Amino acid sequence: MSLTISEQIARRGQGQAPSQLNEQRVPIYGDKETATSETKPLTWRLAHHDAVLDLSTYESLKGFTGLKEALSKSPKAVGDMIKAANVRGRGGAGFNAGLKWTFMSPPDGLPRYLICNADEMEPGTFKDRLLMERLPLQLIEGMLITAHAIGATDGYIFIRGEYILAAQRLVTAIEECLANNLMGDNILGSDFSFNLHVHTGAGRYICGEETALINCLEGRRANPRTKPPFPQISGAWGRPTVVNNVETLCNMPAILNHGVEWYQSLSDVKGKSKTPGTKLFGCSGLVNDPGLWELPFGYTAREIIEDLAGGMKDGKKLKAWLPGGASTDFLTADHLDVVVDFDTIQEAGSRMGTGLIMVVDEAQDMVPLLRNLEIFFQRESCGWCTPCRDGLPWGVKLLTAINDGEGQVGDVEKLEGLTRDLWIGKTFCAHAPGAMEPLMSAIKYFRPEFDQKIAQAVGVDVIDAAANQQPEVK
Repeated sequence: MSLTISEQIARRGQGQAPSQLNEQRVPIYGDKETATSETKPLTWRLAHHDAVLDLSTYESLKGFTGLKEALSKSPKAVGDMIKAANVRGRGGAGFNAGLKWTFMSPPDGLPRYLICNADEMEPGTFKDRLLMERLPLQLIEGMLITAHAIGATDGYIFIRGEYILAAQRLVTAIEECLANNLMGDNILGSDFSFNLHVHTGAGRYICGEETALINCLEGRRANPRTKPPFPQISGAWGRPTVVNNVETLCNMPAILNHGVEWYQSLSDVKGKSKTPGTKLFGCSGLVNDPGLWELPFGYTAREIIEDLAGGMKDGKKLKAWLPGGASTDFLTADHLDVVVDFDTIQEAGSRMGTGLIMVVDEAQDMVPLLRNLEIFFQRESCGWCTPCRDGLPWGVKLLTAINDGEGQVGDVEKLEGLTRDLWIGKTFCAHAPGAMEPLMSAIKYFRPEFDQKIAQAVGVDVIDAAANQQPEVK
């Protein structure tokens, strides 16, 4: 289907993407007047075009003005701006990106690396794909600004292997930048030189952990490394390395264009959050209009699910929701008025993660849902440490038995024990603790569903979970 730009914009106004998703509804970015670089710094260009893939179009929409501003400043000045802006990592950790840069060893004339983590393997997360497929030059500009700030000589976009179109568009954009002195030696006549490469991964969830990603980039098995030393001291090929997420890096051009105070003021739109900037929030599952929306921090889960995503599909009732991917804790309908922010979600008992909500409706049985999630985490374990390698399959075995009507009294307590034994500090990296978050929260809020299946299996009316005793068999 070939559409003119005007036809594409008309469809965009209806929330439809003509390029890849056919008639499926996608975010409405706003018209040309309301969607500006000041209001929606990540996606405003998509109010003008379905995708911005060539250099001339990107430059007509303020492209590379942020880089030019960065090159007029010293690397330290740029780094200080990003640190002051408090760009919290959009890959899930939420750490101040500028502060992370300061941990890098000083330049010594040898190679230094910047790596973009584009290995978007978190189930329920699809925000980085949008940025790479439709705005590849924005990511490249963000990486150039970051590389200037940290003194990086080479960069890598480590991209999920299934993102074939995104990788193709990034490679094409890099080639055009090279041809126009926006990459390579003495960029735009400055002393700054930088080369960028696209590396497609083999498809492992563990590559979301930065040191496992570095191992994979080097051609090694994707196992996490011992820290310290941290990558900023000894990363790729033993050299100082910074790893940042796609969305994190895409924030850099706008900050250079509009300044720190502007970035910090964006959350004032709602007045419910202290986190600067905007975020690509999303919602998937049985809602009427799943998709992505660039929003300032301060929106509640209710506003995202009911207003932006159109509410639950077919009149279904919300039972639970994951705030930011499969490795976050379930929250319930009682938490809908919680602001989706790093700190407030943590106070509610979960993590914001990637900020893409997955909803669960009242008809969904939590036991098979958890079993499916834990099968994924079991499969994606790198096998490096015993608790994760052996503990996750044990959890799947217990959940499978409970779901298949073969559960025994005490199985839920064994699952609870796993959530403690595989928790933070007891495994080599955060993979197993992440797998335990949905499990322990499901037991916390929906324990009767587990007990009911076990009761049916052993032939009793109910399991006394509090006393962990089996009532008398009929």
